Amino acid sequence: MKTLQTIAKIILPFVLGGAILYWMYRGEDWQKIKDVMLHDMKWSWMLLSFPFGILAQVFRGWRWQQTLEPLGEKTRPSVAVNAVFLSYAASLIVPRIGEFTRCGVLKRWDNTSFPKALGTVVTERAVDTLIVMFYSGIILLFGMSTFGTFFQKTGTSFEHILDGFSMTGWMVTAICGVAVLLLLHLLLKRLSIYNKVKTTLHGIWEGVLSLKGVKNQPLYLFYSIGIWVMYFLHYYLTFFCFDFTADLGIGCALISFVVANFAVIVPTPNGAGPWHFAIKTMLILYGVADHQALIFVLIVHTVQTMLVILLGIYAWARLSFTKRITLRQE
Repeated sequence: MKTLQTIAKIILPFVLGGAILYWMYRGEDWQKIKDVMLHDMKWSWMLLSFPFGILAQVFRGWRWQQTLEPLGEKTRPSVAVNAVFLSYAASLIVPRIGEFTRCGVLKRWDNTSFPKALGTVVTERAVDTLIVMFYSGIILLFGMSTFGTFFQKTGTSFEHILDGFSMTGWMVTAICGVAVLLLLHLLLKRLSIYNKVKTTLHGIWEGVLSLKGVKNQPLYLFYSIGIWVMYFLHYYLTFFCFDFTADLGIGCALISFVVANFAVIVPTPNGAGPWHFAIKTMLILYGVADHQALIFVLIVHTVQTMLVILLGIYAWARLSFTKRITLRQE
């Protein structure tokens, strides 16, 4: 039974993401997408976005090292950063496994306490959630005027949108609602499993308290905010790769970035499927043609996923030549 559950946790995210992508790209002209990639796309902007995507993960590794120090766990900066690189790559295979992967890397190479490391991961997830909620609220609040302008110019109203919902539209909405409820159920179930492990629970509690002992709290705040600024720039610069998104402005990028952050809560590899659907919908709202929006999300997500894979390969190679610490220094 446990084996079947494990297999299901691995396969179902791929099935869900694949089903959404198939539904979005069925009947699409793949030759047109190829032509855009080879002839119409400005790859210099894509390459310019890479350092920001890398810096986001580097900041995460450095911030993680800060939260471990108050617990008496010393880890090398390079090991912490490479553990983060590897964790993102691992999550492409099994969604959400990255948190355990990077804690395991620190345990293996720097002999760091696994429960304490996991506790600090829980802490940073809480911090990230607060930051995302804060900037999402502000961006969506200021972005409401954009939606209002759109509805005025097009003569569209929410009533018309609801009236225009087909049976398929309502079915997709219902399926998404069920998926969210199922996700919440799985999260609660997983938490109940964690609570059965006393040592892990103790490590998590110590991790939550670790922020009080962070030596350089301004630097911790800088890393925490910098992570999301880097993520945004990594995404925003890709707008300039295509003529049909280059003039949309930073407002469109901010709002679509926020919407995508909530879409990737659905556990699929690197958000594949939900991310595509969320960004595509927002681009269409800003006047981008349907087929152009599909091209944008497919190319951007694929290239950024390849970057994650390359960073994971780099981390694995770098760790292979990194000396392991077997004795902890008190």
